[in-house]
This record gives sequence, structure tokens and C-alpha cells, in this order.
Amino acid sequence: MASQDWFDKDFYKVLGVSKDADEQAVKKAYRKLARQFHPDSNPGNDAAEAKFKEISEAYSVLSDSQQRREYDQIRAMGGGARFAAGGTGAGGGFEDVFGGMFGGGGGARTGRPGAGYPQPNFEDIFGGMFGGGGSQPTGGFRGFGGPTPGRDVTASTTVDFITATQGDTVRLQGADGRPINVKIPAGVSDGQKIKLRGKGEPSPDGGEPGDLVLTVSVRKHPVFERDGLNLKVTVPVTFAEAALGATIEVPTLGGEPVRLKVAPGTSSGKVLRVKDRGVTTAKGTGDLLARIEVAVPARLSPEQREALEHFVASGPAENPRDELVARARGV
Repeated sequence: MASQDWFDKDFYKVLGVSKDADEQAVKKAYRKLARQFHPDSNPGNDAAEAKFKEISEAYSVLSDSQQRREYDQIRAMGGGARFAAGGTGAGGGFEDVFGGMFGGGGGARTGRPGAGYPQPNFEDIFGGMFGGGGSQPTGGFRGFGGPTPGRDVTASTTVDFITATQGDTVRLQGADGRPINVKIPAGVSDGQKIKLRGKGEPSPDGGEPGDLVLTVSVRKHPVFERDGLNLKVTVPVTFAEAALGATIEVPTLGGEPVRLKVAPGTSSGKVLRVKDRGVTTAKGTGDLLARIEVAVPARLSPEQREALEHFVASGPAENPRDELVARARGV
């Protein structure tokens, strides 16, 4: 980092912290910004990469107590001064800026050994500033700033229908080969992602580990289907039960069947609702939706056929499709 930057850049403003912020506050601010602007999170975004470099520069200085002290001193004394390439000029040279630091009093001096005071050792003074002597934080994106978070890891698992609706703990193998216990929340849906913080790849330079992003697949149930928090089931009834009415048993998920009353004249597609027998989660409990389906017998005995023909002949001559045809014609 060029010395010019120590005048031009306000590292406290870059990280959004006050000048008296402690080490933890500086670290917290850096991590928040690093996650937001890290190139891995913004592929192909040059502006984000430049911003990441800027906050990494700021953190590399403010996280090192020696560099931060020197930075504060220089910012306090600089007052808008600039380093001049030739040592003199409108902005002043090294002597103009640092004369007071090395015993020069108020005016600039060009002393040498034996001139009444020792020649300052610029290598010692600026070692930490320019990488010549002080310890430098390493890591980060391309060597800029603090530690880099580990990469996130993706994985998938398949659970049965009851586990997805009621929740359970399953054991998976982590990125390092060790087993991980994962809590599957009640009501997880097919394709839902669960993030496990700190279970991804470790950081290459001492930062926080990445996360494990788990995609959950749910096996189909032979009887029930999910509709949000509701459970749906198709219940067959006989023609006589649908026509005359009946009380039937309807299965529930993981419990005893419930008894429902089918009203006389019920048609296929009618939905009967059983309150609070759906999926229970922290957001609430759904219902059981029983869809009636009239089962037509595939074979009839001669007596049944004769009775059914007598039923048709004795009833009114009506066509249930008349209304459908009329609506299709726009009548």
C-alpha cells in the first residue's frame, strides 16, 4: 500500500466504524462487509471486487495495533499534506511531514549523521507501513485484508413422507468425512434447502468455516399428498353410499381413522374437511382434506343390472351434461 493512501483514505469510514472502535467492532464490521462484497458472492462484478479490496485494505491496517497507531498519528499530523516525488514541492517532502517526529522541531531539516541529531532510520519507521519490517496480516482475497471464509458445501438427502411432515434428526456425512446430525424441521417440503452454519469447508487462513446447504427430497406417500400444511386423501365410496348417504372411515397420517358423514346425493369431487389433522409446524396446523370419489362397479350380476335398469326407467329423464353443453355454447 502506497503511503499516499494513508492520507487519502479514511479507513474508519470505509468499514463504517468510529475512530475509537475496539478490535471486536472492527472485526465484526469487516466480516459483514466481506460477506457482502466477496468476489465469490459477486462473480464478474468488478465494482464489488474493488470494494472488497478497499475494505480489506482498511481491515489490514485497523486490525494491526502497530499499523493502526501509526495510521492515526499520520492522519492527525498530515492535515492534507502529500508526499512529493522529489522531496520538495507544493505538497512538501518527507521532512515537511515528519520533521516533528524525528526531532526536527517546527521547520524541515536535511540533517545527516554528525549534524547534531541522529539520522532517522526510515526502514524501521516504515517497516510496518510498507511491508519491510512489521508483521503483515495475510489471507483474504488475493492477499488483501483479513481471513477468508471457507466455501459453502452443497449436499442432498431423501427422507420419507412422515419424517418430512413430523420432523426428525438424520445423520449425514460431512465434508471432512465425519458424521453430522441434521435436524429436519416438521413440515419440510420437497426441494427445500436447509443451511447448516459452519458445516462447510474450513477457511484456508483461519477465518470462519463455510456453510452446508442441504437440499431435501421427500418420498411420495401411497395415500396422502401435501398441500401446504394440509394433507389430501382421495376416498372412494360406493354408488349407493353416494346416493343414499353414509358414515365412512377416513385414514389419517400416523393415527386412527376418523368417521365422516357423506350426505345423500354426494358427487365425485366433493371435499370433506377434518380440522387440525394435517401437518403441524411452528406456523400452525393444517387440515385433512378428503376428496370423495364414487366407485363404479366394473361388473354387475343379472339381478343388479335389472334393478339398475328399473331405477333408470322409473326416474325422470334428465341429462346431467345439458348445463355443460349450454355453457360451452355461451347460452
